[in-house]
Amino acid sequence: MSFEDVQAAAARLQGIAHRTPVATSRTLDERLGASVFLKCENLQRMGAFKFRGAYNAVARLGPGDRARGVLTYSSGNHAQATALACRLLGARATIVMPENAPHAKRCATEGYGARIVAYDPAREKREEVAERLRQDGDPVLIPPYDHADVIAGQGTAARELFEEAGALDVLLVPCGGGGLLSGSALAARALAPSCRVVGVEPELADDATRSFRTGTLQTVSNPPTIADGARTPSLGTLTFPLVRANVDDMATVSDDDLVRAMRFAFERLKLVVEPTGVLGLAAALSGRVSARGKRVGVILSGGNVDLAYALELFAKVAGD
Repeated sequence: MSFEDVQAAAARLQGIAHRTPVATSRTLDERLGASVFLKCENLQRMGAFKFRGAYNAVARLGPGDRARGVLTYSSGNHAQATALACRLLGARATIVMPENAPHAKRCATEGYGARIVAYDPAREKREEVAERLRQDGDPVLIPPYDHADVIAGQGTAARELFEEAGALDVLLVPCGGGGLLSGSALAARALAPSCRVVGVEPELADDATRSFRTGTLQTVSNPPTIADGARTPSLGTLTFPLVRANVDDMATVSDDDLVRAMRFAFERLKLVVEPTGVLGLAAALSGRVSARGKRVGVILSGGNVDLAYALELFAKVAGD
C-alpha cells in the first residue's frame, strides 16, 4: 500500500464523509506546554472515523458484489459504519457483534438497517461465526481493519489533519487492529516525513505494542479494557507490517487514564469522546508520551459512548 491509495480514497469520500474539524484549546496547550491539534472524528458520520474505511471499501465493490450483500464483524463502530455505507450504496449488511457490545452502538447499527448476528465472545471467535455466515450465503466480507480499502479510507483523517494543521512533530493515533494507525502513518510519511507517529493502546490490550517491540505478532483474548474498540485479538496480516514499517513508537495507557481524558474532553473541550477515542489524548495528558515544546496532532477517533456508562466511569475515577 502507498499514500496514493489514501489519495484515491479521499477522492471517493469527497462530499460523502464529513471533513471533521480540527479543534484547539488554550487550556490544553498550557497544561501540556505544547500546541495540540485535535482531529475530531467523534463528529464524523455515525460518530467515528470508521465511516471513512467502510464507505471506501463498499464503494469499491462492483454491482455484482454489492448484490451479494456485505458481511463484517465488529464490537460497534465498524458495524455502524458498514451498515450506513451499505444503506447509502444500496447493499445488504450483516454484522456479527458480541453480545456485550455497547447498547448505543448496537441500536445505531440496527437503525441503519443492518441484520445483527450476536455471539458470545467467551465461547466463539467472531471470525469463525462470520465464516459460517459467508459459506451459507456468499456475502462479501469486509473486515474491520485488515483490508486495503479500509486502511486507505482511514488514512484520510490524518491527511486532512496535516492539510489543516501543517507540519507536526508528533501524531498520536489510537490503535486496535491497526487500520487507523496504518493509514495515518502512510499519510504522515508522505505529508510530514519528520513527524513521529505513535500508536496508543490500553495497557490491558497491549498486543500491538508487544508485536511492535518484538517483531513477532502477539495476541490478546477478550481483554477487560473499557476501550471496546481496542479489544481486537491482534494486528492483521496487512496492518502488522505497515505498523512495523511506518510507525515510530507505541505507548500504552491505563483505563483510569482513559476516563480522565474522557472527562477532560467533556468538561474542558466540550467534546463527547468514547474510551477508545481518547487513547491518544490520554497518552499526552498522562505524560506517557511527552508533548512539551512540540506541535502535536491527536486523532479523537470516535464518540459513541452510552451517557449513563460515561457518567458511571466518571463517578469511579477522580478527575485531575
